[in-house]
Amino acid sequence: MLEVAVILEFSLNKYLEASIILVLLFFNAFLGFFEESQAQKTLSGLQSKLAVNASVFRDHEWRIESASILVPGDIIRITMGSVVPADVVFLEGELLLDVSLLTGESVPKAVSAGENGYSGSLVRRGEALARVVNTGFNTRFGKTIELVKAAYVESAEEKAILQVVRNLSFVNGAIFFVIMFFDHSIPASEVLPLLLIVLLASIPVALPATFTLAASFGARLLAEKGVLLTRLSSLEEAASMDILCADKTGTLTKNELNFVAVLPFEQNRPEDVLKMAAMASNEGGQDTVDLALRREAERQNLLPESSRLVHFVPFDSQTKTARATYLDQSGVEVTVEKGAVPAILKKNACSPDAVDLAEKWQGAGYRVLAVARSVAGEGSVAGLIVLTDPPREDSPKLIHELSTIGIRTVMVTGDSPRTALHLAKDVGIAGDLFPQSSISEEMAPGSYGVYAGVLPEDKFNLVKAFQRDGHVVGMCGDGVNDAPALRQSQIGISVMSGTDVAKSAAGIVLTRPGLEGILETVLEGRRIFQRIQTYTLNSIMKKVVTVLFLGIGLIITHHAILTPLLMVLILVAGDFLTMSLSTDNVAGSRYPNVWKVQSLTIAGILLALFFLLFATSVLLVGVNLFHLLPNDTPSLVFLTLVMGNQATIYAIREKGRFFESLPGKWLLASSVLDLSVAVGLVHDGILMAPLSDQLVGIVFLMTFCYLIILNIFKKVIFKWYSVE
Repeated sequence: MLEVAVILEFSLNKYLEASIILVLLFFNAFLGFFEESQAQKTLSGLQSKLAVNASVFRDHEWRIESASILVPGDIIRITMGSVVPADVVFLEGELLLDVSLLTGESVPKAVSAGENGYSGSLVRRGEALARVVNTGFNTRFGKTIELVKAAYVESAEEKAILQVVRNLSFVNGAIFFVIMFFDHSIPASEVLPLLLIVLLASIPVALPATFTLAASFGARLLAEKGVLLTRLSSLEEAASMDILCADKTGTLTKNELNFVAVLPFEQNRPEDVLKMAAMASNEGGQDTVDLALRREAERQNLLPESSRLVHFVPFDSQTKTARATYLDQSGVEVTVEKGAVPAILKKNACSPDAVDLAEKWQGAGYRVLAVARSVAGEGSVAGLIVLTDPPREDSPKLIHELSTIGIRTVMVTGDSPRTALHLAKDVGIAGDLFPQSSISEEMAPGSYGVYAGVLPEDKFNLVKAFQRDGHVVGMCGDGVNDAPALRQSQIGISVMSGTDVAKSAAGIVLTRPGLEGILETVLEGRRIFQRIQTYTLNSIMKKVVTVLFLGIGLIITHHAILTPLLMVLILVAGDFLTMSLSTDNVAGSRYPNVWKVQSLTIAGILLALFFLLFATSVLLVGVNLFHLLPNDTPSLVFLTLVMGNQATIYAIREKGRFFESLPGKWLLASSVLDLSVAVGLVHDGILMAPLSDQLVGIVFLMTFCYLIILNIFKKVIFKWYSVE
């Protein structure tokens, strides 16, 4: 649109004005490019913290290293919950790979020894050894990076603002044609310049830069507080979140399982049960249960000999068990299985007291695993192992603080109902236990607080059910079983200890221990929402006032009261001010934010009437009392609109009294620069006719009166139309 304006300027032989617009065009383009580049650099620097880890065999031992150091020829262990870190060929084992990121196939693909795997694939089930073939940009995934960089998704904020600006463009155009229809005294030579001014008045010049500034500013602040935004739009969604679905283990708890006790059955000794459990635990993996069991077995010198292991099946969230087959001292094959108590007891003979004993410990908040031993197909439960995963110290505080700002927290876990209810009570989650273990997306989620014993697809369906009810859902988790729900939710949050799959699916990654970053993200998101909403409301007022004022001025003076050059200067002056709103010192709302475009538009139009009354009053004073000539009027209008825009922003940036909070330092600096340049140009007559000091002083006085009046009526209008 500005380029069209330049063409119109040249057609009117206004070469100076056209050149200035071109300079401003390049300046705005440079500013947008610079800020977007800074935002991308910030994100690139932050995302380096998301380095995928790999279990690699180096120096005759297994190590957990960054995938960035892998080289072709390395032998790596790939387990469930990880991302394949390079292009590989599998040497042994079986995996179920989700390759949707690479091929778009929704059905996971089973692979085994001799087949290839590609970087970026998500491991849904199984474990395997593999040899690295290609790394980095030489992988199939690496070659798609450039295409991914070009992808762009329009945010809800941008859609809302563009809808407002589109409507205002129609309104401004309608006003222009109404003026042309009723006022036939306008010379034909002034029609094109007037159309040019209306065109310039409808352009949201600062929109891209303001969004970029607000998003990058928020991302930098959150990075300092241990929050990594993998998608900038997550901040916008966080402002509207009203439901947080939280996984239990590793999210609300420390995910630092500690061994408590062994409860053996029949003739088994405690050390025998622990040794069997260690045998059915993954060596070199990152599963917290396996790590806790092997750590305790090592402490008691009970670690099994790996040479006796015949076959190992790692924990599967579908079966809720892990299984190992090994040779005992006499060479007989023995199968050991460990996992959730119901799953193990269902398949093996057990003591009559097993269920009651497990429920007793689970009811006290402990995690209980069952261990079974079978020979030749005959299995029996050898005993129970009791572990504890205490809640994080900050979990109760987070849940309480979220509730005070309108966000309800529910627990979604695969653990037993009694264990989940006990933890929910400890951390302060309100609501009853959902009576079913399976969840469909068509169900009514209701007011339940705990969903226990659920599978990954149940978490996914629960998120969809909440969304179908109109909620903006956040999902906080750490494991592969949380990944579908993390991706489906508007705000997927992975904790610091999350698996690679969880981090890949999430839009927000906490890079420090604890959950404080969730609250910080919500609060910062709401502050950014307020800044963008202030910008939007100010844009509505300016667009309505500018065109109406030009029309009224035309009727009063019978000539154009503003030149295209001065209109461009007003746009630039306003841009500096409105862009500084992206760093303003504002308070977020107490409740989740929702874009109410219609209410915001109506409120903006009503407030614009006060701006219009102020501007018209100043024009009447200049024409009737100071008897301004046609060449002097544009100078007065320029100063009036610049100062009126200043007063408007300071009045509407706060929902209460305008002086309740101090403006941000960049907003104040922009105001001082804006006013200094405007007054200097008017006083010295640069690019316009000069005005007397007396008239400039009167404009200042009337602007202050307008600020006071607008501050009074804006509170009433905001209340009427629920502008929060």
